[in-house]
Amino acid sequence: MRVFVTGGAGFIGSAVCRHFVQDLGFSVVNFDKLTYAANLSSLREIQDRPEYHFIEGDICQGEQVLAALREHRIDALIHLAAESHVDRSIDGPADCITTNIVGTYALLQAARTYWETDLNKDPKFRFHHVSTDEVYGDLPFNETKFTEQTAYAPSSPYSASKAASDHLVQAWHSTYGLPILMSNCSNNYGPYHFPEKLIPLMILNGLAGEPLPIYGTGQNVRDWLHVEDHARALALILQQGQVGETYNIGADQEFTNIAVVERICDCLDAQRPLPTSHRELIEFVADRPGHDRRYAIDATKLRTELDWKPHYTFEQGLDETVEWYLNNEWWWRPIREERYAGQRLGKLSQAAKV
Repeated sequence: MRVFVTGGAGFIGSAVCRHFVQDLGFSVVNFDKLTYAANLSSLREIQDRPEYHFIEGDICQGEQVLAALREHRIDALIHLAAESHVDRSIDGPADCITTNIVGTYALLQAARTYWETDLNKDPKFRFHHVSTDEVYGDLPFNETKFTEQTAYAPSSPYSASKAASDHLVQAWHSTYGLPILMSNCSNNYGPYHFPEKLIPLMILNGLAGEPLPIYGTGQNVRDWLHVEDHARALALILQQGQVGETYNIGADQEFTNIAVVERICDCLDAQRPLPTSHRELIEFVADRPGHDRRYAIDATKLRTELDWKPHYTFEQGLDETVEWYLNNEWWWRPIREERYAGQRLGKLSQAAKV
């Protein structure tokens, strides 16, 4: 299979590229704009493989996408390119709107043209759009989990932009017949994660002996999914999923933010001890605007229809993630020194831009 991966230099995208090339033997074209969170070092394991090809490009440039689809005779497209950080979407929503909505539109149009004119509407072609559980909004603690039928109720500029892109993808299927697949995943974690997100930020701040800031009281709950389990799920959906369907991806691993950070502290205490426990570095800070209380995915459809199950428990995966960061300073040190040093984002401190 010849697969076109948008955003393949990002956290989830690079895991998908590695899995597709190393484990499945797919030919992969990684199409990435190389914005701040992209990192080609995450693909060092496969960068010299003949099955892997990288193109620096912008999904908003439909003609560039179409040319690449034609040149590489693509069989399937998996769309992961996105501005994905809620805090950054609060500070500057324009990038989310441009990439996640306008970019998805341009990508859909390029894929539609390629499918109609070059593939003669081959029913085996797939456009797989990867989205998030955040489109479903705030899940109260006393309610059940998100299913594929849960109504959309996004709370942040990021989640609203992803909800819009989801609707565009469904519309291109309903209106033009484009063979699409959709998936909505819970919070990912694992190696090669840009350190603005909770888990890598806490690990690296803890290693440096710096404060570990936790929003509010730390009682917000997230359902955690190891990025390699996510990559395996995406491969299954791409190959076996039913056209037009949505599949929720979650590992049934719900934890409060404070519980996650405390386990990271305990791992660091065991491997890189300070004079006092890393837990002493925890600081509760003002909550971010529109902070959803809980996300939780019901992945029954994926488990029963495609026989998927996660390989990692959260405890095992988190311990291995901490160990990975301890052993791979070559990857994260340049990011901390040159691109993002761990500063607070999403404080509504900037004036709105017109």
